[in-house]
Amino acid sequence: MKSTPIDYDTVREMLRTATPDRILRFIGKSHPADIALLFKGLDPTEVRQFFDILFSARRAAKTLTELPPELLPDILALIDDEKIARVIVRADPDDAVTIIDSLTEERRESVLSLLDPERREEVRELISYPESTVGRIMNTEFMALAPTTTAQGAIDKIRERGELESFFYLYVVDHENKLVGVVPIRNLVIAPRDRTLSEMMIADPLKGDVFMDQEEAARIVAKYELLALPIVDEGGRLEGIITVDDVIDIINEESTEDMYKMAGLAEEDRVFTPISRSVKMRLPWTMLNLLTTGLAASVVTIFQGTITELVALVTFMPIVAGVGGNGATQTATVIIRGIALGELEFSSAWKAIVKQVSVNVCLAVAAGAVIALIAALWQGNPTLGFVLAVAMILNLGLVAGLSGAVIPLLLKAMKFDPALGSGIVVTGLTDAFGFLSFLGLATLFIHYLT
Repeated sequence: MKSTPIDYDTVREMLRTATPDRILRFIGKSHPADIALLFKGLDPTEVRQFFDILFSARRAAKTLTELPPELLPDILALIDDEKIARVIVRADPDDAVTIIDSLTEERRESVLSLLDPERREEVRELISYPESTVGRIMNTEFMALAPTTTAQGAIDKIRERGELESFFYLYVVDHENKLVGVVPIRNLVIAPRDRTLSEMMIADPLKGDVFMDQEEAARIVAKYELLALPIVDEGGRLEGIITVDDVIDIINEESTEDMYKMAGLAEEDRVFTPISRSVKMRLPWTMLNLLTTGLAASVVTIFQGTITELVALVTFMPIVAGVGGNGATQTATVIIRGIALGELEFSSAWKAIVKQVSVNVCLAVAAGAVIALIAALWQGNPTLGFVLAVAMILNLGLVAGLSGAVIPLLLKAMKFDPALGSGIVVTGLTDAFGFLSFLGLATLFIHYLT
């Protein structure tokens, strides 16, 4: 069912004139993701007021974790430590980590010190795992029972436990808390009352390690169409789970990260990021882009004499460079996606490179034939068309194909993110080589062109 958007202007007016109860009634049962959007346009006083209303209704924790990553730190900066600590106590463990990670280093310890010892230890354990591992994002609230438990006994335990945020599977553990099986809830419900979990469980189920990369865990959930994936420590003891909603968040995060890195953007640079912070994050990549475009410009200066003799060359230079850059970006995108999804390993790298170069050569031949015909008819010079076609094949076919495929693989081999600046680098290379090949060939054939 499609949710009804909450009218932002009405809520803002109500913050000035209405009682908290009336505002809560107006918001009703709106999803936290919709409520979170209301924070974007509020001034600091209104943020505190709106947060207090949600806090009193015990709706602040879920709403805060639905805020855009670039906005959450700014909202938390306006809320005092004691209230943040109380929100963390009410939040699910993985949501608590999201809130803690969004605090400054100075405030983090202050807020943790306000938690009760048990909750503080639980949160500290989760944030001790490296970033981008499943241990850091797993939910530690799950139902685990012994193999000898009967179906009716398991149902009674579930009723005693009460509501869990995500409850798709019942986990079966031995006396050392090691995971030995999984029972889908639907199987539990239809089983005879006296059947034991060991008789109905899926033995040796798919599982992830606490230090597994979150992207790898997301691939497992997606590949095998799981609703949740159990997470174990080095000894096989069940520590937590990641659910399908976690996987959606991971996929969004990883795809955004790859897209941003290809364009030379920091992941924290979002729509509502403050201007000064965006400038600071983009400036290094802008300088790198300036360097790569400077390389292309330096190539042009070498052939100033050729350009002076035939000014028409200037018209076609951007075509050779632009089409090559686009081809390189397309190739890099395909390769990066293959690496990210586990479809491409180093053992099959050469096959992938040959395939991408072959595709680009075919495209270059087609594009070269078209631009050669246009140049021959427009300028009345078949030789110019020939030069353009050959330059297109060299730049789009060979350089774009090779750079787009090889650069991400090299970055991966060097333990860097394969998307890191790939767009800027391959575009810079194809610009420079596009000018070099076109103007170099034009210089060789200048007597036939003038």
